Amino acid sequence: MASLTDTDLAITADKHAAMGYEPTYSGVLSLFRRKYTRDLSGSDITTWGIPYDLAVTNRPGARFGPRGIRAVSTNIAWDGGPWPWGFDPFETLCMVDYGDCYFDYGYPQGVVEAIYQQAKDILSQTPFLISMGGDHSVSYPLIKAHAEKHGPLALIQIDAHSDTWAEDDKRIDHGTMFYHAINEGLIDAGKSVQVGIRTMNESTHGCTVIDANEVHLNGVAATIEKIKQVVGNTKAYLSFDIDGLDPAFAPGTGTPVCGGLSTWQAQTIIRNLVDIDIVGMDLVEVAPAYDHAEITALAAASLLMDFICLRKQRLDFVNGKV
Repeated sequence: MASLTDTDLAITADKHAAMGYEPTYSGVLSLFRRKYTRDLSGSDITTWGIPYDLAVTNRPGARFGPRGIRAVSTNIAWDGGPWPWGFDPFETLCMVDYGDCYFDYGYPQGVVEAIYQQAKDILSQTPFLISMGGDHSVSYPLIKAHAEKHGPLALIQIDAHSDTWAEDDKRIDHGTMFYHAINEGLIDAGKSVQVGIRTMNESTHGCTVIDANEVHLNGVAATIEKIKQVVGNTKAYLSFDIDGLDPAFAPGTGTPVCGGLSTWQAQTIIRNLVDIDIVGMDLVEVAPAYDHAEITALAAASLLMDFICLRKQRLDFVNGKV
């Protein structure tokens, strides 16, 4: 018979515990049933939600993204680990759920700084941060905090939009933040690659663009190789906008664009980036109000799990275990 300690693993389990079993339909929600805690001692990965969507140009609702991803992640947090990896990443990696970023919505001009300061504090305590948006503007303060720790970063961006539209003033919305990050030297554009793009922008600002047609026509293997060639040995930041997926696979987002990647294509790309030194990651723009049967949130959670497994594989690779 199950005991009370077999449930609500987000608060009852040891933070170093591997995956256990808990009914998918009940219990305190955290990402993959990881320990909810602000104690980052001993953590290998910290996950964090940023429920902010005041910088969107179309439909709002991404503020509910972290909650939606956590809820559906219970479908993946099972004993034995995810397919096709063949291991439970949490048997060796300590990952905790730090909860959500706090900001005062009554002072919207202070939100970017609040995200940056809290991200900087988290990065001073943990070696790796995975963030869940929120709209894509949150990537700017996240990249700023990561670049202060690691230096200028290569950007690997999977997205329908370039998010590098130029503007005279420094205003951050979810379509301009990478323009400012490049201009400020946070991103090394010459080492950066944008995958799945299918909207017009007159300038690449120095980034390599692999648009959606190129992915579809040349295939995933060629896309992976091109990403590796562009990024090389540069420390990289992965930013995944869920609208990089076609609306057939991710309808629950604010600015959907037809002709995008399938979930399988995106997962396969992520699963094969072990050669790249990725030092931080975010997944953004999940808006559950427009979702159907939670398929967008499930895609997001699956992509995050694949990345966590990639992180374990990368550490094994660096440490000579594979």
